[in-house]
Amino acid sequence: MTAVQTSAEQSGATNGQDQYPAGAQVVVRDEVWLVRSSMPTADDGTRIEVVGVSEFVRDQEAVFFSGLDRIELLDPRATALVMDDSPNYRRSRLFLEAVLRRTALPQSERRLALADSFLMDPLPYQRRPAELALSGANLRPRLLIADVVGLGKTLEIGLTLAELIRRGRGERILVVTPQHVLEQFQHELWTRFAIPLVRLDSVGIERIQREIPAGRNPFTSFKRVIVSIDTLKNTDQYQHHLEQIRWDAVVIDESHNLINRGSLRNQLARTLAPRTDALILASATPHNGDAKSFAELIGLLDPVAIRDPENYRAADIEHLFIRRTKVSPEVREQMKGQWADRGPSHSVRCPATPAEEKIFEELAAVWLPGDGGTSVSSVPLFPYTLLKSFLSSHAALKATVSARIKTLEKKDDPRGTAAELAALQRLSELAADLTEADSAKFTALVRQLREEIGVGPGSDERVVIFSERVQTLEWLSAVLPAALGFKGRAARDCVRVMHGGLSDEQQMSCVEEFGLADAPVRVLVTGDVASEGVNLHRQCHQLVHYDVPWSLIRIEQRNGRIDRYGQARPPEFRALILTSEVEGAKDDTVVAERLLEREDQAHRSLGTAEAVTGLYRAEAEEKSLIQDLLRGRTVDESLDARRSGADGGDAGLDDFLADFFGPVGEVGDLGEAGSIGEDTRPTESGASASAGMEASSTGRAAASPVVPRLFDSTAHFLDEALREVYPDARDRLELDRDEQSGLLSFRPPTELVHRLKALPTDYLREQRLRERLLVTFNRRLAEHSLQRARESSTSSWPEISLLTDLHPVVEWLTDKVLVGMGRQEAPMITANVAEPVYLVQGVYSNKLGRPTVVKWMGVTWLEATREGLVDDDMVSLLRRCGVGPTMANKLRFRDPEPLCEALPHVLDTAEAFLNTHRDAWDEPLREPIEQYKRRLGAWRQPTLAGERTKERLADLADSLLTTGRPLLRVLAVLLPDTDRKPGDDGPPPVSLTAPASSATALRSPSAPAAP
Repeated sequence: MTAVQTSAEQSGATNGQDQYPAGAQVVVRDEVWLVRSSMPTADDGTRIEVVGVSEFVRDQEAVFFSGLDRIELLDPRATALVMDDSPNYRRSRLFLEAVLRRTALPQSERRLALADSFLMDPLPYQRRPAELALSGANLRPRLLIADVVGLGKTLEIGLTLAELIRRGRGERILVVTPQHVLEQFQHELWTRFAIPLVRLDSVGIERIQREIPAGRNPFTSFKRVIVSIDTLKNTDQYQHHLEQIRWDAVVIDESHNLINRGSLRNQLARTLAPRTDALILASATPHNGDAKSFAELIGLLDPVAIRDPENYRAADIEHLFIRRTKVSPEVREQMKGQWADRGPSHSVRCPATPAEEKIFEELAAVWLPGDGGTSVSSVPLFPYTLLKSFLSSHAALKATVSARIKTLEKKDDPRGTAAELAALQRLSELAADLTEADSAKFTALVRQLREEIGVGPGSDERVVIFSERVQTLEWLSAVLPAALGFKGRAARDCVRVMHGGLSDEQQMSCVEEFGLADAPVRVLVTGDVASEGVNLHRQCHQLVHYDVPWSLIRIEQRNGRIDRYGQARPPEFRALILTSEVEGAKDDTVVAERLLEREDQAHRSLGTAEAVTGLYRAEAEEKSLIQDLLRGRTVDESLDARRSGADGGDAGLDDFLADFFGPVGEVGDLGEAGSIGEDTRPTESGASASAGMEASSTGRAAASPVVPRLFDSTAHFLDEALREVYPDARDRLELDRDEQSGLLSFRPPTELVHRLKALPTDYLREQRLRERLLVTFNRRLAEHSLQRARESSTSSWPEISLLTDLHPVVEWLTDKVLVGMGRQEAPMITANVAEPVYLVQGVYSNKLGRPTVVKWMGVTWLEATREGLVDDDMVSLLRRCGVGPTMANKLRFRDPEPLCEALPHVLDTAEAFLNTHRDAWDEPLREPIEQYKRRLGAWRQPTLAGERTKERLADLADSLLTTGRPLLRVLAVLLPDTDRKPGDDGPPPVSLTAPASSATALRSPSAPAAP
């Protein structure tokens, strides 16, 4: 009977914390399971996620709690040594490689392990957020990615999540985005990184409610979820469910929406932040100009980073924050050929028609009189609302006038508004009979689309048209097709309209269809719902502002939809500028045209227009501008007054934000940042923490492999694994392999189909993935498939997916290899060694069950001298011993009994070696934790809630330190070749007694053997 031992016994039970590291095998309910991940709970011991190993539960996923079930780790002293009869010891080599792959990287490993394996360009600037998250500069992987529009924040998030998954810190992931980018975000994470997310949009929620029992927490049914922030914030039921779940990683996109304290979005963020290890916030505009609000956003990442929310320095948060623009040197140099430079913003002047001039006359005389005249409206800002509606379209003006008349007519005493009502009625009459023939902007738009851009029947050219008003959008979508020459079905299909009043499914459908090359849509008419986060550049480089928002930020956000990383053609922008000859008329040359010029100047010189006004919010910019116009200022006077602080702005605030949100220069500029509040002294720190991460993308990262590997590539490993696990794969899996292109096609078995359930339902259905999978390691082929999908008229999901280390196919075969070895068995391998060498894995963990140190050792026990020797570079040792695909398996039987008798001594030696070096290995981990605890000690909180937060963070810091004894596991034994004779060709047998830089001799300790 196989010996087992409880986790408490194996760890020494020194901390009362069970340890179940990923990759370990446990016995629960008399079945053997492979540990995927583990996490302590408040009431039920340790929660472990496992996959079945033994026959009756093989490939079944399950969750156990150590407080409810007896969970037993297999005792390494009882390891059974078995022969390997596979060719070239293939089974043994695959098993060792699978253990290496399934073992989470330790906390001490700061370098990126997977950056070169995904479907993305090798741009170091896109790696820096992941490097900062893993750098140890912060207690946990938490950061705000605030790169400006278009730099690829989704790719940066995907890479960060992938690295967390490889470290065993990404099993449970929640991604929260605006509803219109759900599918786009989900699409990028799967096609680029092979990270599947279950989408909980309105359709997804309905499906889940059919599949799970009533009242069941949906987040316990799906490990990796993407959901709309509007869905979560508006549902009390989800709030309750979220409070019961702990996540490994939470991503919140467009996180500037979280700032307003008391809002539903803010409450959602406050619910999620303490219930996740990693927290990634993303926003191109993460500031509203208020120091306290920004401090609150940073407080979600690290509550103790800022002591005084009204007076803090850039150095206080540089470990939590990263921001670049297109003109940042590191971005500009790496982007050559990857992002076409934008063209200028063209103002297309449109002289008002006679019917429009009559409305200008009415507005100038009655609503917005000059020379100190009085407006007919008692609401100072309303005349500008009327003006902006008219500058958008007659359809928008009609809607605004009608809504205002209804409001005034509901008042108890309408006499005070009689004059305004009469003026509104005159405007209503002037606009009543206007059509597209009376619209100078519409006439100019059609001319620009047909003659300048080339949109029309028989053309593939596309354009996105922005307007602030829903009435304008709907009117344009109705009249444009015929004006552009489209007829019949083509007229119905050529234009799509998108605004915030559509459902999430309708919005996502518009975005997806516009990005498909073969789709008939040629014009996307959209509101500013598409100005944040949406990719519209795949098939389009033309953008028209039908009306211009009175905000530099909003203009830049709109332009960023087509001016993005991956844009192959120079983006072109046009704005329709309605002009008037009426004296005193405030036409588009007064505000819109000047704002376009200022945005273009700021973008080219600073890389962003967000810091020009110092307001950092589109709504605030527009409100401030209108108020200044009421005071008689020009647009330039308004912008310059805000920036100079002439209106009483906080100079310290401006200095600080100018570094973060204004021009971003050489890496390390944050070292010169000022502070928020009264203290404007320069910081004493040097370059930013994020700047220091750059080294890991260059020479330092190449110094040694991040992940030890026996196989030279994942492709080689998968090929050998298929031969071992499915020797009859051609018949059983209907496997077809194209040697020239590298395409693998096969029918997925049932257990793999079960793993694919996390993929999008429409993707599974469209590509019939349950019937046949098409996968490849050929990056060019995968990229071509992705591009071909975008040129489709039906779906943007690619037919062929890239096999990364995270792909379900690779994970499935890795687990098949692991379970191919029997319960607590280790193979015996004949190799070029002088004496038996035991391959032993040693893992130290913290209280959270996460590995802090992982060592792969070769251990020899010399009975004659009662001495053990250790080499802690197992992979190098295996190569020196000739373990590889060309080694011969002579099928010689060896009696395992003498080898098993040495196991206690071998394990004692391994543990003694680990204990000898533990302090040195722990030092890089202890130092940042101790620094954090000192900062935490200086953090004073006057409230009980604050003190509880402080206690929780102190406990968290302590839980990250290494604790207990190491978990040991015997993986294999290398045996001398008894057929080898002195003088035979080849290198001499490897002996750990020979001098070696990593070999260490240790006398066997007198303490009893540890597992």
